[in-house]
Amino acid sequence: MTEQLKTTIDDSRTALRVEGPEALTFLQGLVTNDVAKAGPSVGVYAALLNPQGKLLADFIIWRPEETQFLIDVAAAFSADLQKRLTLYKLRAAVEIAPAPQYQIRLYWPERTAAPSQEGYGGPDPRDAALGWRYLASTDARADAAAHDASIEDWEQLRLSLGVPASARDLRANDAYPLEYGFERLNGVDFKKGCFVGQEIVARMKHKAELKKGLHRVAIEGPAPAPGADILSDGKPAGTLGSARDGVGLALLRFDRADGALTVGDAVISKAERI
Repeated sequence: MTEQLKTTIDDSRTALRVEGPEALTFLQGLVTNDVAKAGPSVGVYAALLNPQGKLLADFIIWRPEETQFLIDVAAAFSADLQKRLTLYKLRAAVEIAPAPQYQIRLYWPERTAAPSQEGYGGPDPRDAALGWRYLASTDARADAAAHDASIEDWEQLRLSLGVPASARDLRANDAYPLEYGFERLNGVDFKKGCFVGQEIVARMKHKAELKKGLHRVAIEGPAPAPGADILSDGKPAGTLGSARDGVGLALLRFDRADGALTVGDAVISKAERI
């Protein structure tokens, strides 16, 4: 039996517009991935890092026109990202502004036929199994063939695939992109040339051994809010990210991930490196 296409709006995300004759070179020198690969239906997952190589914000970039880029970003990161991009702008011929005329619409599962949707978007570049995401007009109607679902349904799919969520699993100034699994999520291009924090990321890729990383965890008991400390035999082991129905994501130290893990009043019965 063919699965029915589902759709929902992700109100936790918003859009920024970067436009101008130097928009490509401007973004290319800042973010972790090759934005030249973006198109109206091809998304590029990327991040802006601080000079020390830690993540400030992650986002998905679409390119509807030659000189225009639309950034699908968590609302929690949006204002700071706009501010930081503006600081880097200097004399570059670009305009950076919110794009409130767009909403982020999600479609899944990816085994169904692609939705017919007005706007810009396509397969989720982090993991095709997440389905499709579109920057759709705020007054656009969903595909008539799609079944409206809840964002919680999509969140359950995301957690099952081990894809971290902005601001909950991926926190600003908390960790390095490779610790967050950016290679697995197609979020960094090691051949594109310089970007902010590039030397640190390259060193961690080729010379350093990671000491912590994302894990999918099974939680027995009430899960605390994202950011709660995880203990291993009473010692700090990491932090919990998002969780739902006993499944969550956590950033854990590898040397303590096999201990007796607790978070708040809950017990982590299993931690699987992803």
